[in-house]
Amino acid sequence: MGTHEERDVARHRFDVADAAPLLLDARGVVTGWTPDAQRLLAYRAAEVVGTGVTGLLSAEDAARVPELAERCRKDGGWAGLLTARRKDGWPVRVMVRVTPAVEPGGAPHWLVLLSEMSGARGWDMSRAVLEQMVTDSPVGIAIVDTDLRCVWSNAALERYGGGSARERLGRRLAEIQPGIDSAGIEAQMRRVLETGRPVVGYEHVGQVRSAPHRETAHMMSFTRLDDDRGHPMGVYYTVVDITERYRARQRLALLDRAGEQIGRSLDIVRTAQELADVAVQDFADFVSVDLLESVLRGAEPEPVPLGDTDQVPLRRAGHQSVNPGVPEALARIGEVATYLAGSPPIRCLTTGRSWREERLDPLAREWATDLLGGRRATFLELGLHSVMIVPIRARGVTMGVTTFFRRHRQEPFDEDDLSLAEDLVSRAAVCVDNARRYTRERDAALVLQRSLLPHLLPEQDAVEVAACYRPADELTGLGGDWYDLIPLSGARVALVVGEVPGHGIDAAAGMGGLRTAVRTLAALDLPPEEVLAHLDDLVARTAREEGVPPSADAGLRAAGPECVYVVYDPVDGRCTMASAGHPAPAVVLPDGTVGFVDLPQGSPLGVDGPPFEAVELTLAEGSTLVLHTDGLLARGGDDRAVAADRDRLRRALERPASSLELHCRAVVDALLPDRPYDDVALLMARTRLLGADRVADWDLPADPAVVADARKEADRQLAEWGLEELAFTTELVVSELVTNAIRHAEGPIRLRLIRDRALICEVSDSGATAPHLRHPRTTDEGGRGLLLVSQFTQRWGTRFVPGGKVIWAEQSLTDPP
Repeated sequence: MGTHEERDVARHRFDVADAAPLLLDARGVVTGWTPDAQRLLAYRAAEVVGTGVTGLLSAEDAARVPELAERCRKDGGWAGLLTARRKDGWPVRVMVRVTPAVEPGGAPHWLVLLSEMSGARGWDMSRAVLEQMVTDSPVGIAIVDTDLRCVWSNAALERYGGGSARERLGRRLAEIQPGIDSAGIEAQMRRVLETGRPVVGYEHVGQVRSAPHRETAHMMSFTRLDDDRGHPMGVYYTVVDITERYRARQRLALLDRAGEQIGRSLDIVRTAQELADVAVQDFADFVSVDLLESVLRGAEPEPVPLGDTDQVPLRRAGHQSVNPGVPEALARIGEVATYLAGSPPIRCLTTGRSWREERLDPLAREWATDLLGGRRATFLELGLHSVMIVPIRARGVTMGVTTFFRRHRQEPFDEDDLSLAEDLVSRAAVCVDNARRYTRERDAALVLQRSLLPHLLPEQDAVEVAACYRPADELTGLGGDWYDLIPLSGARVALVVGEVPGHGIDAAAGMGGLRTAVRTLAALDLPPEEVLAHLDDLVARTAREEGVPPSADAGLRAAGPECVYVVYDPVDGRCTMASAGHPAPAVVLPDGTVGFVDLPQGSPLGVDGPPFEAVELTLAEGSTLVLHTDGLLARGGDDRAVAADRDRLRRALERPASSLELHCRAVVDALLPDRPYDDVALLMARTRLLGADRVADWDLPADPAVVADARKEADRQLAEWGLEELAFTTELVVSELVTNAIRHAEGPIRLRLIRDRALICEVSDSGATAPHLRHPRTTDEGGRGLLLVSQFTQRWGTRFVPGGKVIWAEQSLTDPP
């Protein structure tokens, strides 16, 4: 062991209280042995006292004993690492401290303290290795004292500029690197000094002295260094250059913003301005977008007439600058700027190829001429020094040019910047061309709307369903019509048809949001009128948040979303429905008779109308519910027109068809013109009833002794249904739910089993408090009932009914467990 390693060991905190002492005479013979030494090395005192200390060491370290003894006599002691040998032969790495222990008038002795190093932090690593790790590391490393002045740094840090390691000594970061945010970095150091918690992955962007004209990014980590007493000595920090990674992340973020912010409307000028706005953020200092006049008119781009004139007019469609007021722009938005035929913008326009100039001639004048008011200036006067020009091309035609300038950033545009600019402009070019081709907006909205409508309705046994959706005529746009079928608890289903007013992408997006809200509320098992009440609040709140003011015009206030919500129970055939400004459903009875439900139409959603009212009726098996949007019928206003519309729908529904799917399509074909004025959604649901052999129920007294009887009845019913494999889980569910009802509710208790696509277990009581899932501690005596139910069933929940609530749980009969 070298002297440097020994000094490191000496500086390491040596806890005497945990050390095992032993005593040696001047010849290295063990004269004193302690219980601590026996615990460390497993030798008894009788086995080692009187023997040489070399017998306790490894062969390699035993050979060093004479040398170490000489150093002890010369230096008055020694500290270092040795490998001791336990009685069982197992090596033990120990820290050793030897100090003289001279008795008055007696022979010299040595006190040896041994401390096991199995938990030490690498003190047996040689100093040469440690020096290579920090000195030759490609990662910049430095240490500052508690005043944040540099006391050491490695060679890798010199590549960032700021002088050599010797020149950095005693200097603060602001003196070494004035182009970086030294205050922010030193704030991190102070926080580490105060808390002792390291900071890892701190990113910083600035100009270092090795690259003063461009921004570089670094990742830094800070760790506090403490002395032997645990007092802060300073901060050890590392620096890694992540400029390439930072720029790649910036490019991706810029492209993400472009995807989000460019092309949000069909306005060409607005799209051009969005391109300029996005590009100025973290990329260029000044951006201008110039388009051909024919593009702004919505026509096909006209070829540039280079043979007839030496000047080409372009119209400024958008510009943006990092400076307020865009002082670099010599043409305002909407003005015509005439460019010389041989200027770089026109060359890019005619060739369709981009152009880049790292350093502009400062005395050259801006390429546009004949500007309104005669405003012209040199690039030096405008402060512009680097430029890129990218043609706006889509589908093989060039519609204009986008010019990117740098002013405050000293770093010129490079090839990577040009590639990014071309990607940005190509995205914007598609949006500009889409604005000319407005029919693309209709197609995109149609795709969006169809993606939001259900492709396949869920499989269930409550109803047989068929649906049909027809888009409006392409010249009038699209609407926000939708339909849905939502399975509910207890084998019930919810049928929904609705419409969001308006056309295009906004209406389709609004429809998707409203359909999602309906599905969310349906999962709560609320009655139809409460579902519509919550939707009404949601639509009104959304309108307020978006700043849509309430109109005093009753006609405008009535133009809110419309919806009809129906819940059908196949156990007893009951059907409950409510409407928010929507036409009432029609009902086709099993004998073919067509009628219309006497349902209060209610107010559209979000217009603060009266409370919604629900209607309940019982449908015979084989009846067909017909829900539709108002586009299926003519735009009738008075009672006579409404009666005529219903008569047309009645005749169409009375026509027989071989299947419900064909019947649905036939109704739409019979009532819609070749070019309908609005979207149409039609949903037809033929009711089914679960036979008595698929439902079993029992009335139970509120007596704990009845739980065992309930389990037996459930077992007996499962045996009749051939579902014995579900007996264990069902017994558990019945036991827990019935026990929960007896313990926490009052009044009569009812147990019901339903065999549908799932085995449904329901326990109803008169309580009004919903149970909640608990996660009990190991020592808790109760609270695990619903937790077990949730673990052993596919889903469970609570729904409130008049006079109480129902707790239910389902076990699938079709899916694997």
